[in-house]
Amino acid sequence: MGGFFGLVGKADIVEDLFFGTDYHSHLGTKRGGLAVGNGTGIVRYIHNIENAQFRSKFGEDVGKLRGTRGIGVISDYEDQPLLIRSHLGHFSIATVGVVKNIDELVARAFKGKSLHFSEMRGGEVNPTELVAALINEKDTFEEGIRYAGEMIKGSCSILILTDEGVLAARDRYGRTPVVIGRKDGTSAASLETCAFPNLGFEIDRYLGPGEVVRLGPDGAETLAPPLDKLQICSFLWVYYGYPASSYEGINVETVRNRCGALLARNDGVEVDLVAGIPDSGIGHGLGYAAEAGIPFRRPFVKYTPTWARSFMPQNQDIRDQVARMKLIPIREIIQGKKLLFCEDSIVRGTQLKDTIQRLYDSGAVEVHMRPACPPLAYGCKYLNFSRSRSELDLAARKAIAVLEGPDPKNIGEYARTGSEKYETMVEQIARTLSLTSLRYQRLEDLVSAIGLPKDKLCTFCWDGVGTD
Repeated sequence: MGGFFGLVGKADIVEDLFFGTDYHSHLGTKRGGLAVGNGTGIVRYIHNIENAQFRSKFGEDVGKLRGTRGIGVISDYEDQPLLIRSHLGHFSIATVGVVKNIDELVARAFKGKSLHFSEMRGGEVNPTELVAALINEKDTFEEGIRYAGEMIKGSCSILILTDEGVLAARDRYGRTPVVIGRKDGTSAASLETCAFPNLGFEIDRYLGPGEVVRLGPDGAETLAPPLDKLQICSFLWVYYGYPASSYEGINVETVRNRCGALLARNDGVEVDLVAGIPDSGIGHGLGYAAEAGIPFRRPFVKYTPTWARSFMPQNQDIRDQVARMKLIPIREIIQGKKLLFCEDSIVRGTQLKDTIQRLYDSGAVEVHMRPACPPLAYGCKYLNFSRSRSELDLAARKAIAVLEGPDPKNIGEYARTGSEKYETMVEQIARTLSLTSLRYQRLEDLVSAIGLPKDKLCTFCWDGVGTD
């Protein structure tokens, strides 16, 4: 998905920018970038972080940077931040989100015969450069940002570094968070609030959907007020978000504990121990174990010193190898036991199937799975949520295809908890994964665990209900 961090201060901000950006490393897959304004221009560095940590790639660069304002980004795919020169002036820009209609917008831009795109990778236009081009169609940054939000199908939160400061904008429907932090003489904009405590920042406020602000050393000035409709991604709390972060004032780890507790209240299975698939499943598992009064153990431990997150590599075979190598089973805890695992979700199920088989190979008698969210029945239209090229790769859709064929009708009936088709689909997924039992979180319980009204949450991937 990606994440960003921006700062404006009265004194040099480079060290805080470096560490604040690094606290978003769990969100990105391929590129990291820093851009700093030093009074005479903007200095920028971009590195590949596919096989190395952000800190190791940028450690030497930090010593070369000085400035009182800057932006940093961990990116899903593309090089960022970009350096742009236009009628709005010189600026650097970073984005988080996805432009689903990029081909349509590029074709529209080419009709004017006066625009070209230079930031290419694999023959594709860099989405951040396209966003900059949309912004440059208007007379001011705030007008351009609002215009870009209206034109983009998907989502786009933005940081812009100018000669005067840093502009921060949350995407039109607030699908990703942007949070303002403050400490003496410095203000920050961040996707993750976990970047604040160790750098001495306090949360000032959460930007509203579509809101645009200008950061200064003493705080944030609103340039464009929030819009009415909030549709923040529910999956941030389930999986993507870091446990120490909060969105809309609601902490991630607390929500995961509540998710696990709600799973336990709707369950009556008899098992010897409860566990969580590392890392994001652990918070859910702790909540389940506490509610059910069953011991929490770690049948798997994750080897973290060298193995990256398994969703990072682009090749599926490599992703599966990373997933396998990083999880080490402990036979002494597994053998002869009935195990219940909490997991954040079941997306494709390819890695999970191997994990379950390794439990049986280590002597497990039963393996029960309790995902913290409902079955993923629809591919996300709004964020780079999954590496799946097609929603037909989703475990739920593959199960439906087994039951109905490649062109199923009425997916919504399968997504409705408790319906006959829903139960049949869940049974098929359980058989495919060789699970003793499988029971998903109900959508109403997930909404309850988060604590926001459903109409303020995006739940499209589960029930197909979204806002374009």
